[in-house]
This record gives sequence, C-alpha cells and structure tokens, in this order.
Amino acid sequence: MWRSLDVLSVNRLDIRYGEKHLFKNVSVQVNRGNRIALVGVNGAGKTTLLKIMAGVSATDDGVVTCSKQFTVGYLPQESEPSTSAISLYEEAKKAFAPIIALQEEVDVLHQTISCCDAQDPTLEKLLQRQGELQHRLDGSAIYSMRAKIEKVLDGLGFTSEDMEKELHSFSGGWQMRLRLAKMLLEAPSVLLLDEPTNHLDLETLRWLEQFLISYDGAMVVISHDRSFLDKATTMTWEVSLGNVNIFKGNYSYYVKEKQERLAVERGAYENQQAKIRQTMLFVDRFRSKATKAKQVQSRVKQLEKMEMVELSAEDQQIHFSFPPAPPSGRDMLSVKGLSKSYRGKTVFKDAEFELQRGDKVAVVGVNGAGKSTLLKILAGEIEADAGQKKFGSGVVKTYFGQHQAQELSPQLSALDTMALSGEALSITRQRSLLGAFLFRGDEVDKKVAVLSGGEKSRLALAKMIAIPANCMLLDEPTNHLDMNSQDILQEAMGQYDGTIIVVSHNRYFLDTFVNKVFEVKDGKINVYGGNVTEYLQKVEAIAEEGKRQEQDATRQESVQEPGEGSGQNRKERKKQEAQRRQERSKLLGSWLKVAEESEKQVENIEEEKEALEVTMADPALYSDEDAWSAVSADYEACKTRLERAYASWEEAQGKIEEGEAKLALKYGE
Repeated sequence: MWRSLDVLSVNRLDIRYGEKHLFKNVSVQVNRGNRIALVGVNGAGKTTLLKIMAGVSATDDGVVTCSKQFTVGYLPQESEPSTSAISLYEEAKKAFAPIIALQEEVDVLHQTISCCDAQDPTLEKLLQRQGELQHRLDGSAIYSMRAKIEKVLDGLGFTSEDMEKELHSFSGGWQMRLRLAKMLLEAPSVLLLDEPTNHLDLETLRWLEQFLISYDGAMVVISHDRSFLDKATTMTWEVSLGNVNIFKGNYSYYVKEKQERLAVERGAYENQQAKIRQTMLFVDRFRSKATKAKQVQSRVKQLEKMEMVELSAEDQQIHFSFPPAPPSGRDMLSVKGLSKSYRGKTVFKDAEFELQRGDKVAVVGVNGAGKSTLLKILAGEIEADAGQKKFGSGVVKTYFGQHQAQELSPQLSALDTMALSGEALSITRQRSLLGAFLFRGDEVDKKVAVLSGGEKSRLALAKMIAIPANCMLLDEPTNHLDMNSQDILQEAMGQYDGTIIVVSHNRYFLDTFVNKVFEVKDGKINVYGGNVTEYLQKVEAIAEEGKRQEQDATRQESVQEPGEGSGQNRKERKKQEAQRRQERSKLLGSWLKVAEESEKQVENIEEEKEALEVTMADPALYSDEDAWSAVSADYEACKTRLERAYASWEEAQGKIEEGEAKLALKYGE
C-alpha cells in the first residue's frame, strides 16, 4: 500500500571527492505517481544519485528512508551478460518468484494437511496459514502470469520463438531488454532507470513510453532522449554544482523554465553588483573623513551582512561547424538491386534508392532488421551479395561505427588524436570540437588508453567529423552524448551542406535536420519523405487505411447473395475452408485441448465441492471437531483446485479467442 506522504526520501546527502563537492546537503523526495527525469551534464552525479536511492551505493544511516512495504527496481546502464542456459521465459518468470513461492508453500501445506491426523494440535494453525496464503494468491497475478510475461516480452521486441532459447544465446543488448522486462513485471513501488532506451529501437521505445505512462508506481529516469523524457515524465530534477534543482514539468518545460530562472537570477545579481559598486565608491570616497566615519562603518557593515547572490554556472556555450564539404556533383548515390543475407536469412533484397547532395536521411527499423548492415555496405566495410551502389562524382565519404573507437591509438592524447586527423583545423577549433564532445579543460590531455568506452566513442566521432567530407555515414552517433552535446551536433548537422545517412532512434535529434527516412523492414528498404515524426504519422495512417479496407471488404462479402458465386468460387471457398481448419488446428490445437481438459476438471471439482457443502450443512458435523477440521481442509483444497482449473480454462479461452479473431480477420469473417 502507498502512504499519502513521500515513499522515498534522500536526506542531507553530502558527498565530496577531493576538492569536488558532488552533493551538498541534498534533500529530495519521490512521491506517489511522480514521473521524474534526472538530468545534468555528464559527471554531474546523476548515476551516483540513482545508485544511492536504489541502495546499490552505500551512504550514512538515515540518508535514504522509505515507507514500509516499499519496493525499488533499479536498471543500471550496463551489466555483465549472463552465460546461463536457462530459457528466456523461465528467466522472465523469476519476476514472479515471491508469488510462485507462495503457491509452492500452499501446495506443501495442502499435502501436509491431507496427511495430518484430525487430532493433531497443529492442524488449526496449518489451516489458518493455508487460508492466509490462499487469500494473498487470489489477489496476485499468479493465474495470469504467463499472459503478462508474453505481453511484456513481446512489447520489448522478443518473438514467440525466443521464449525457449537459452539466455546465453542473446547479445548483451537483448539481455538488458530482458532485465528491463523482469523489472516491469515485478512492478516495484518506484522504477529507477539509468538510460533504459540505449538498447531499444524506435518501435520498442514507443511501446515502453506507453507502458510507463500507464504505470501505477513512481519513476526516476536518466535518459538523453528528449522525446522520451517529454512523453514519459512530468517533473525534472537537474543535478548541477552539487545541488538538485526541481522543475515541475517535463524536459521541454525545464529548458524554458531554466532560462527564465537564469534571467531573473542575472537581474538580481546585476542589481546587487551595482549596489555594491555604489557603496564601495562611497566608502572609498569618504574613508579618510572623520565626519563621515560612522556612515562609512555603517555601509561596510551592510556589505558584510549582505547575502550574496551567486550566478549558477551555466554550461559553456560551445559551437562548431563541420569543415566545408568538398565540391561534388548533384547526384551523390545510386543504389540498385542491393541484397544481403546472413546464414540463409535475408536482411534485405533488391533495395533501390537515390540520394542527392544535401539529402539527410534517417535509417530506422527494429533491432536486427539490417540498419547497420546497410550503412556498412555503403561505407565499404562489408560487401553486398548482389546489386550495386554507385557514388557520384567527387563524393568523399566518412563513416562512424562502433568499431572506430577500438582503432584509436592508445598512446595518443585526445588532442593529439584530433591534431593527426584534422590537420586543417586550428588548435582552437580542435579544442572547440573536443569540448562539444565533453572533453574540456585538462581532459583533452588524457591518453586514449585510460578513456572509458563511452569517451573513446565520443573521441572517434569527433575525429571523424574533423575530416572534410561531403557524405557522412553515422551509426548511433548520440549514444554517449549528453543533451548539450546532442544539441551542438544537431545544429551543426542542420547547417552542413553535404549528405548525411544516420542510424538513430533519437527522434528529437533527427527531426530538425533529416528530410528522408529509410525504413528497413521485412527484407525491404522503404523510402519516406519528411522527418521521423512525419514518417511515424504516415505509417500509422497506412495501418489505419489497411484496417479500413479490410473492414470494407468484409462488409462487401457479407452482403453477397447466397447463390451468386460460380462453381469455381464454391471450390475456392471449400479449399479456403479446409485451409482455415488446418490453420485453426495448428494455431489453437494445444489450447483447445487445455480448454477441454480444464472444463472437465471444473465439472468434476464442482461436483466434489457440492458434495462437501452438503456434508458441511449437516449440524452434526460441528459437534465432532476432528471431522469438521478434515472436511474443512478438503473444502479449502477443493476451492483452490477449482480456482486453478477456472484460471487455466480462462487463459485457454483467451488464447482461443485471440486466435479465432486473427483467423476471422485473415479470412474476412
């Protein structure tokens, strides 16, 4: 149960690393229903605060407090991939471990009670415990567990074929999806999510948004995806200079409100500075005059007592532009009949498109659809199986993929790396470019060997950008960038006069500069004009139109006269009916069997239950305590079995209805 007051509090959190004050007596609360975005520049302490709230990082006693019966779910940015041979479904099922344990305890109690002597003094306690546990199970999700697991795994991109695959066969990104799925199924009081969108494609990201919007608990989330934060959060905590500043709105509200606060703060600061200057002029002018001594002392005391207004340290505004794109012809790229397969599976086939100078393209699709494969083929990293790609006259391309970070020279500093790759850039522009990618001050002198994976990725991106080109191929360039760096890169891409092809699921980042969308789906590359938001609107409109046409076709068939069809049509109908029966048997056979068996169980158990109720209606039973205890135990066990049979039948009926609906839609019934 939620309490009416705060459910999780951080009280006077104070952390210092050397001279740096990470948190200065910070106090914040997470209340019921809060949807909080945790924002700030890289290194501000966002992840540290989240770990402290989750209990992963230790603090002094009393710093973190929470309500009773309060649960926390924490999703880190990264975790070690599992080598377990357990199946995907069984691992997801662990989210229900507490209620599965309750069910197992009830089963053990049932066996114990059935073997217990009627005069056993522990029988009454066993019956009481069984009743308590059964009541808790009845209010749980134990009977709809499989349906819930399948729904969440499907939403996060797993297929029905994945359910029995062993966990170690999934990549680290897919294992992070599973970890997120388990947390959503556990439904804790508060979700603490550190970059949950990093491993999600656009389709899965939109599903997660909708899930979190309707989530009953509270949430604190770190993300560099502005569109995600705007949709999923309603409050923003900004971690800055050791403080946590609270804004009562989503990220877009925070950006606007922060500018207004800074304007007010600057005004107060400037007014105070003007007053201080005026006072000091008076003090300096009349310090040596005895007749003004009291007034001078009074002004000095005023200054000493004055509460100084301090300006918040604004993020340094860094701007950069790409080196001028080398001249080229109007036609940049022509692709015809491009095909690629891996291990017999078609990634895409007979892809065709053309690009002209200045086109900026977003490549979208679910994970594994072939987005990165397409980019690698265009970059010359791998070869296509068939088809051709032809770049136009004067095209100079550069490519950013994840492996570029591994090719950096470990003995060079970040600044040296830039100097070797961008010889045409002045030292000032090299530092400016590094600053845009979060290498500021002395950090430009850090050796590549000591950089983290994210830092190496940012340096590789900066290195690529420093090279003059007129066709840039970028695979997830924003993965390790904070909001400010994304904004800087986004502005530069908008001003760039060359061609860009970028794989990304960051909608806000893409929307301001792309003019085309390549959708990699079901072995095809579909081309849409406009930005990502316009593409999503078109896809939804196409889906709605498809549904409307199916409904129209169904209505037309329903009004056809009985004798109107020809003999050939009757043969076709019979063939279709046979095909439908085969599909129904294949699709629903196992569930039809479960439904039939469950229905028989329900009938048998209800007869048993009615017989026990007749026995219990006999007043003579209550004069024999041992007999009453035995009948009562049988009756409780009978109710439990009946509820399970009903749940099994309901689950099977639900699957049958879903299958029948799919078949009806397919065959226009």
